[in-house]
Amino acid sequence: MCWMGYADVFNKFKDDNGKIRESLIGDVRGMLSLYEAAHLRVRGEDILDEALSFTITHLESAVSNLSNLVQEQVIHALNQPIHKGLTRLEATHYFFFYEQDDSHNKVLLNFAKLDFILLQKMHQWELSEITRWWKELDFAKKMPFARDRMVECYFWILGVYFEPQYLLARRMLTKVTALTSIIDDIYDVYGALEELVLFTDAIERWEISAIDQLPEYMKPCYQALLDVYNMIDEEMARKETSYRVHYAKSAMKILVRAYFEEAKWFHQGYVPSIEEYMRVALVTSCYTMLTTTSLMGMGEVVSKEAFDWVSSGPLIVQASSVVCRLMDDIVSRKVIR
Repeated sequence: MCWMGYADVFNKFKDDNGKIRESLIGDVRGMLSLYEAAHLRVRGEDILDEALSFTITHLESAVSNLSNLVQEQVIHALNQPIHKGLTRLEATHYFFFYEQDDSHNKVLLNFAKLDFILLQKMHQWELSEITRWWKELDFAKKMPFARDRMVECYFWILGVYFEPQYLLARRMLTKVTALTSIIDDIYDVYGALEELVLFTDAIERWEISAIDQLPEYMKPCYQALLDVYNMIDEEMARKETSYRVHYAKSAMKILVRAYFEEAKWFHQGYVPSIEEYMRVALVTSCYTMLTTTSLMGMGEVVSKEAFDWVSSGPLIVQASSVVCRLMDDIVSRKVIR
């Protein structure tokens, strides 16, 4: 409702002085619903800004006086609003709270649980197939310096799209994400500068003959990268959307150039200005590359115009990159300290 510019409907919660009505304080479930709705606000919807501040203040004040069930629900919501959570994880919490409500619909609840279990089984099968592929690559032995993040990557992709129709999209994006993590570690942790020059050039060329110029430890990753994109190319050809692969490869090349730029800074002992850093670091946040890649397997709902749009650096992708990069840097600094 807020996304469509209808925030004015919430004016009914104001009193004659334009403030949120104090009578709402006694309705904890009502405040909880208003709190969740306020997270869908957009810039300029002042009533929802006020509603969020109001509900947080009074829900926090009420927590200690609530029954156990409602208290648990409020604490969870304050810690993790539905809109900011992963859909499938939030579903498990909602099942519990809804089941405790005497007015719940048993048939609806059973169908929801069945849907959850069936889709969970599908996700487990997908992960087992992807994990088998990952183990066959044997990166743990061939590249022991690199992080093994396969399950983490798949779980992250479930946050992008969990629906059954996006099985192919999840498989492609998970594999690309996992390989990107390996590539990141090559540039960030292990590779010598002269080796990274060769690796960057090989990815720019994007051809199997370039593998001969690489150090032995880089070859498995480069081979796997070409194989994954060849698999994607074949899948897209079957669906007559081969044009999408060009966008994905271009985004990966742009990312690798930025990795190389950061590696040069490190090896040369250069400290960039904040402007220089953000220009490169927003690329190495991976958001543009992953956003582009995420669109490839989404079928007919995505057009060529969508790829042109995301490749143009739209504000939403830029903003997401800033948030991701700064959050990542803050957490990394805390870990280092």
